[in-house]
Amino acid sequence: MQAITATLSRSLLLVGMYLGLAAFASQFIAMPGTVALFWPASGVALAAVTRYGLRWVWIVPVAMAIAHVTISPVPAAFVPYSLLSNTLGVLAGGWFVRRVQVPGHLDIRFAFRILRGGMLMALISALIGVGGMVASGLLGESSELDALVKWSMGDLLGIVSVAPALLMISFRKPIDTTEQTSDYGTENEKLAWNMALAASFLLLAWGGSQGGPFVLGLASLPLSIMVWSALRLEPIRTAIAVLLSELLIGMLVGLGLAGFQQPVLALDSAILLGYLCLLAILPIILALTVHERRLAALSLATHANTDSLTGLPNRAAFETRVNRILGDPGEPPMALAYLDLDNFSLINDTSSHAAGDRMIVGVAGALASSLRQDDLLAYLGADEFAVLLRNRNPTMAREAAVALSRAVEHYRCQWQGNAMATSASIGVVPFRTGEAKFADLLSKADAACFTAKELGGNRVFLAGGRASDVLDRTASMRWALRIREALEQHRFVLHAQTIAPLHANPEPGRHFELLIRLKEPGQETLLMPGQFMPAAERFGLGLRIDREVVMLALDWLEAHPEQAAQVATCSINLSGEAMVDESFIGFVAERLRNSSFPGSRICFEVTETSAVRDLARAQRFIDEMRALGCRFALDDFGTGFCSFSYLRALDVDYFKIDGSFVREMDSSPLAAEVVRSITKISHLLMKQTIAEHTETAAQRDALAALGVDFAQGYAIDRPMPLDDYFSQRQDGT
Repeated sequence: MQAITATLSRSLLLVGMYLGLAAFASQFIAMPGTVALFWPASGVALAAVTRYGLRWVWIVPVAMAIAHVTISPVPAAFVPYSLLSNTLGVLAGGWFVRRVQVPGHLDIRFAFRILRGGMLMALISALIGVGGMVASGLLGESSELDALVKWSMGDLLGIVSVAPALLMISFRKPIDTTEQTSDYGTENEKLAWNMALAASFLLLAWGGSQGGPFVLGLASLPLSIMVWSALRLEPIRTAIAVLLSELLIGMLVGLGLAGFQQPVLALDSAILLGYLCLLAILPIILALTVHERRLAALSLATHANTDSLTGLPNRAAFETRVNRILGDPGEPPMALAYLDLDNFSLINDTSSHAAGDRMIVGVAGALASSLRQDDLLAYLGADEFAVLLRNRNPTMAREAAVALSRAVEHYRCQWQGNAMATSASIGVVPFRTGEAKFADLLSKADAACFTAKELGGNRVFLAGGRASDVLDRTASMRWALRIREALEQHRFVLHAQTIAPLHANPEPGRHFELLIRLKEPGQETLLMPGQFMPAAERFGLGLRIDREVVMLALDWLEAHPEQAAQVATCSINLSGEAMVDESFIGFVAERLRNSSFPGSRICFEVTETSAVRDLARAQRFIDEMRALGCRFALDDFGTGFCSFSYLRALDVDYFKIDGSFVREMDSSPLAAEVVRSITKISHLLMKQTIAEHTETAAQRDALAALGVDFAQGYAIDRPMPLDDYFSQRQDGT
């Protein structure tokens, strides 16, 4: 019903417009047997069939029939020629125009096609119409050439005057506005233009009334206004100005008002109508050309300021917009957040860069959906984003950053049947306009983000006012240099800590975990992993440390065969990088092939966090290492989201219960129940459990009562160098 109503309304509108303009042009017929100087109804007809299809040509014969009965009677013998000339002309012109796809806007190329189609329409209509006038005896004293010139050029003038404006109005978007340009004139300029156009019409009429042989030269007044709009305003204004100007000049000339006179000779008609056609065509061409140049410049600017992958502003655009905001002293408190995805290189390395790109796009969407409309999100490249959190105090800014962190953590990217996940470290710098420049703010936010990564990642760090609140990136880079130097000089040393059975153990021998320490030149105190491992992981040195530990362990055990014979299980920690590096498996395989120490006594420990990022890849890594005889333990178990769901997904030998649950067993019944549940489910799956951070005898007894298989911590022994560890008896004495 709605479609029928819309079609009926459109039909009445088009027929009414055609009739109205036909009545307007009929006033220009000087005497019976002459041709109207200007036929604007032809522009309505061509615009209708161009926009809505050739089937809408029916409005022409219907409107012309009504016109001949009411406002423009003609001899009955001429009526068929009149209907046929206008209808066939519109069909020919519309067919030519629609031979190509009609665009959703009027561009310069399609405008020229309409001009060519209009010329074809005017020629066919004139030939049939003038022939009909001759056949019906209607031509009178006018010559065929004069009638042919007036008919064809009058039709063409109507087309170039009316069709562009109607097409621009009828399109959903009057012009191609991929993004609204800011290069057009202001509202004040548009108001001034409206007033100038009206004044030019008044001056045109007044100047014509004064007489003179060159009165038509006053048409340059509205022409100058049209050139103004073509250069400074939207094309639709130029098209409307052309329409109004041509209607006014056509009326003055056709009716002989204000000193204007109709041409008598065919040459005069051709000169006048040709001039008026150019008066209509040139401003439209200029307006469309200038607008397309604007769009091209806007497109280049958009490409220069927008990331092609995510569609978000890039760093340059973000800096420009933030600087604009910083220049407004009336802005409320705000904050700049710097976001870096954790271990994103693992996705690129294991699933391809295409998967990484999809993850980036998905994370961008997750971040955008978590922000307010007035916030500004940008993609800085690689795995980094920046967000301007507007109208937020420090507390609100931190809450917003936490929401962003959760959005990233909960996002899952589907890739070839696998669900990929990641997390984000976010640094936040609250500020007010006028307190700092963009470069300083971004540097502080980046340093705060770096601190969040140093603290373990997947967290928000709010930078304070003191320089000591944010870790110095330069210091961390120095750490990376020190680690590289230590690797080259083999200054890492190994300590061992017992993993003690809590029940009768069918596997005799020593169970222990190797822990790494760093020896600095000239210092007796060894550096703990917490001091250098965050920087190592940050700068991609975790894999080199993994290789170093494996080499040190096997070298020592091979050099001490008597002690190696006592080993039941030697546990070695691996970083997340090792799980995605194909060469690491080959390195271990080659090293074990040339070693006297069997791989079956080695147990590699991987953290739950690194394993669950890509469960399928983690399991493939475990399977390939198992083929070498090695065993596996899932470290820090229980800290991840829905950890129990991973028990079946990952085929490991041991689950190391996170120490936070062990420490809280005395005060939290829930922690004790978590330990019991993990142990019970592990036993159902034929796996064993190890409790980390067992620090008291009471905790050891409680763990034994809960059925935990092994315990590790100060209640058993403290980490010690390998030589010292094997020098004591297995019972710790």
